[in-house]
Amino acid sequence: MILVWLYFGDLSGVSLFVVHLKCGFELLPQPPTITHQSPKDYIVDPRENIIVRCEAKGKPHPSFSWTRNGMHFDVDEDPKVAMKPHSGTLVIDISGGEKAEMYEGVYQCTARNEHGTAVSNNIAIRQSRSPLWSKERNQPIVVQEGVALVLECRPPAGLPPPIVFWMDNSKPRKLSQSPRVSQGLNGDLYFSNVVPSDSRSDYICYARFPHTQTIQQKQPITVRVMNNGPAEDRRPTFLVPQGTTSSKMVLRGHVLEMECIAEGLPTPEVSWVKVSGELPHNRLSLLNFHKTLRITGVTEADAGQYRCTAKNRLGTIHHTITVNVKAAPYWIMAPNNLVLAPLENGQLICRASGNPKPAISWAMNGVPIHNVPHDPSRRVEDDTIMFTDVQSGSSAVYQCNASNDHGYLLANAFVNVLAEPPRVLTPPNKVYQVIRNKPAILDCSSFGSPLPKITWFKESRSSVLDGDPYTAHDNGTLEVRTAHSSNSGKYTCVARNSLGISENHVYLEVKEPTRILKQPEYKVVLRNRDVVFECKVTHDSSLMPTVTWLKDDDELPDDERFVVDVDSLTIKDVTESDAGTYTCIMNTTLDQDSASAKLTVVEYPDPPSDLELTDHRSRSVQLTWTPGDDHNSPIKKFLIQYEDALHDHGKWHNLTEVPGTKTTAHLKLSPYVHYSFRVLALNSVGYSEPSQPSQQYKTNPAAPDENPAGVKATGTEHNNLVISWKPMTALQSNGPGLQYKVSWRQKNVDEWLSSTVANVSKFTVSGTPTFVPYEVQVQAVNKHGAGPEPGTVVGYSGEDLPVAAPDNVQVRVVNSTLADVHWDPVSAESLRGHLNGYKIYYWRERSLHKRNPHHSEQQILTFNGNKTHGKLPGLHPYSIYNLNVRVFNGRGDGPASSTKQFKTPEGVPGQPSFLRITKPSLDSLNLEWGPPAHPNGLLTGYTLKYQSVNSTNDLGPVEKLKLPPNETSMTLHNLKYSTRYKFYFSAETVKGQGPSISEEAVTVIDEAMASRQVDIATQGWFIGLMCAIALLILVLLIVCFIKRNKGGKYPVKEKEDAHADPEVQPMKEDDCTFGEYSDSEDHKPLKGSRTSSNGTVKRDDSDDSLVDYGDVGDPQFNEDGSFIGQYSGKKERDTAECIESSEAPSPINAMNSFV
Repeated sequence: MILVWLYFGDLSGVSLFVVHLKCGFELLPQPPTITHQSPKDYIVDPRENIIVRCEAKGKPHPSFSWTRNGMHFDVDEDPKVAMKPHSGTLVIDISGGEKAEMYEGVYQCTARNEHGTAVSNNIAIRQSRSPLWSKERNQPIVVQEGVALVLECRPPAGLPPPIVFWMDNSKPRKLSQSPRVSQGLNGDLYFSNVVPSDSRSDYICYARFPHTQTIQQKQPITVRVMNNGPAEDRRPTFLVPQGTTSSKMVLRGHVLEMECIAEGLPTPEVSWVKVSGELPHNRLSLLNFHKTLRITGVTEADAGQYRCTAKNRLGTIHHTITVNVKAAPYWIMAPNNLVLAPLENGQLICRASGNPKPAISWAMNGVPIHNVPHDPSRRVEDDTIMFTDVQSGSSAVYQCNASNDHGYLLANAFVNVLAEPPRVLTPPNKVYQVIRNKPAILDCSSFGSPLPKITWFKESRSSVLDGDPYTAHDNGTLEVRTAHSSNSGKYTCVARNSLGISENHVYLEVKEPTRILKQPEYKVVLRNRDVVFECKVTHDSSLMPTVTWLKDDDELPDDERFVVDVDSLTIKDVTESDAGTYTCIMNTTLDQDSASAKLTVVEYPDPPSDLELTDHRSRSVQLTWTPGDDHNSPIKKFLIQYEDALHDHGKWHNLTEVPGTKTTAHLKLSPYVHYSFRVLALNSVGYSEPSQPSQQYKTNPAAPDENPAGVKATGTEHNNLVISWKPMTALQSNGPGLQYKVSWRQKNVDEWLSSTVANVSKFTVSGTPTFVPYEVQVQAVNKHGAGPEPGTVVGYSGEDLPVAAPDNVQVRVVNSTLADVHWDPVSAESLRGHLNGYKIYYWRERSLHKRNPHHSEQQILTFNGNKTHGKLPGLHPYSIYNLNVRVFNGRGDGPASSTKQFKTPEGVPGQPSFLRITKPSLDSLNLEWGPPAHPNGLLTGYTLKYQSVNSTNDLGPVEKLKLPPNETSMTLHNLKYSTRYKFYFSAETVKGQGPSISEEAVTVIDEAMASRQVDIATQGWFIGLMCAIALLILVLLIVCFIKRNKGGKYPVKEKEDAHADPEVQPMKEDDCTFGEYSDSEDHKPLKGSRTSSNGTVKRDDSDDSLVDYGDVGDPQFNEDGSFIGQYSGKKERDTAECIESSEAPSPINAMNSFV
């Protein structure tokens, strides 16, 4: 048995696959199959030709014939009837005046070839009809107001039935309907009760026949409503349907319509319930003012009892409709075409349902099954035909008919007995592309009889693919449940049956997914600004994504303000209409990713409006307003401002704020103010423009509610007291004639003194004792009274200079640059004011060094507060200092204490002032130096270190010499000729060795060698060689010069920078020399110090608090603790120190290399 499965894993290959499938079957025999036919109930338009469709396929192509009313219909006998070429479709030409009704009847098409016969449904052809309304004369209808009325329509029966409606010819339009007046399902017009306005002479019913597009009109009906007094109210009764119960039958799948139209006064209201269950709300509609209940797609579950209820204030009436649901036959399992190989088994199943249950009958090639010859391989059992060991040549078309009282179903299914080797129908070498981690479907559609078995292989065919991650489906498709890169490659599907084998190759490419890495983000932007949505994507390199931007799931507006870039969308000059949701869609041929973000366009809110003052009181008023548009940014708060037209006209002041959810405020007011109010709204963008001012509101004057703030009492002279305060504003005055009553008394004295002043903010009391406490008060007074009792403030009269100096001043020298000073505090009585602190006056008397006498200017170190000790930093070593201590208050310094003298000990010396190397010879160099500018003590000697530097910048062993302090020059002998030397020179005191200064020098070459070179230079050949060498040297010098200008260092210098000062370098174990050559000696800080990021040398951590150094900002110290810049020695260097110390090789040196 052959089942042909068509599975399209990739819809892009559908057309190619269909063509290939057609090519695979075009040579195979196939019984006929009906492909198109006219509907069973075929109503034709008598004005057009009749076309009865019947199309079929088969191999060979089938021939066609027709029956009419069960009899053979000879197409050739009627010249008006023709059959289309290669088709069974009939064309009946009635354009010559023939009547369509001549060709009414039941038609059936037969399509046959040598392998079987297929038949169509019975096609009942009927002519559409639109008969005229019967002639009638309608008498006027006279009715009493309030009674019920039914206007009958009774349209002529048409085919199909007409659409009925009532018209208002005075408009013209359809007659207006209401719960009181409505049209029933039968077309009649029902009045639950009539009113005088129902009187008219043109009630006309129309019938429209859709097939012929004609409209028929009933004769007009005249209605006259009489008013013979008020109508009596009455309970509802049903006009349709009659009685209390009724029944209705509907077919499954059709539309169920039920109506209940009631009359009564007042007009009844109609409602529906299902007695035996719930109404199907998803398929239910209440029409015609709830008088009609419609259910679409009826199922068996819709059977049951439905109750409609009509109700007015006088009563209620019910009607129950029992609904029975029947069903024309419908398929449970329609028979499918069957392809079998010889000796195979199979079956055709024709299973249908309906109500009542349909009867199943079978036919073969259009002949009832019981009338065809017996075939032992075929057995019929009710709705199933079973085939066993079928034989070649037993192909046929079987018809299954399922029918009951409500209709029938007819299905054709062929049994095609074939013997065919396998054929793979999937196009060869097809490439499937799939996204990583997605399922991949590889097709292997095949045909063969017997049914081929499909197996799949990958690459080398080492094993059949079936099992994780692969799934081989029955239709031959191979599924990779989750594709990974390792699944890419060549796949082979093999179709095999007993008659042969066929194979096909396909390719799978697994691509990286397209993902949006940076999604657009929610934006809130101010109107007229620009906004940018980013949308950055990663994708497979072989797939080029296309970006699409949508606004609110639609295309972007056609506006040049929208600029789409590779990974962004820019909207320029944003307007409010640009607000919405923007979606970035990244598409490739295989997948897509999308991300959305919302844009909210905001701007300053509109100003509030409609300001109104209510609830007027002496000290308060109620203010209400209407908010303006917030422009997509909720109002956070409202700011209420006021203008005082009496005291400060034209100037607005903030009064209060209220939350943005409120539109009213209760305002507290001050007396003696002419108020105008305005309101500003605040959102996330900012404040709105102010509203229009409110009407003016005036308050009456009153005594002050408060006294001046900021009252102070201080002295400016030793014998006065100045009382000051913050002047009160006009708003605080509460009335005219504002004055201040100033009161004072010495503390602990009972009597108050006072004075009243105006238009000032201070008052001076003269003749007070020095620095004594006073109590003061300031009270506001106007023409309407005094303010509340004022508070008391304590202050002091003026200060005078202190009269006593600190006693017991002691000095402790900590080190060569730091001293610790202690003193006893002065008494409060002698202070005569507030204690501000103490000052140390100190100066350097002279240096203890005989060659360097010195006298520096006096310096001051201040210690605020009640301090009794302090530290003096930044002193010069080996010097004599003097100091005294003074107390100070707000008036100034007191007298000085007795002067104390102290000495600072010796310290480490400074760098030698200079080092010069002169008189270079073959094996000696002359060194000259100057003593340190700051010896910081008595020099005990000098230290000289030196080492050689060879042509590759490697360093030789370090030689060290000690020199006496009184020497300023020396000659260094026994040096190597033509050799560069590096020198480090430093001074020493008893405290140790100071920083070194460094220099370089080169000894001269051997004179004998020079004479030999001169002799060689007289040779002609050598002159040419030297010219060439000189030219090469010149080029090298130019190159080195360019490189030096760019890089800033020459080779030897780079080598020097790579090594530290031999003073701190570890010694090599083998030769006791320093590791490498360095010239950075004179740039290194002393041991035990550190260099900050700005180059300042700072002392290591100390236990001394910076507070002990006085209030002098952030002092910085050098390595010995002294102030930087106070006595820092000027570092002298020879001009040669600024020149590159690595000399370029001379031609003579070059010649030495050849000797």
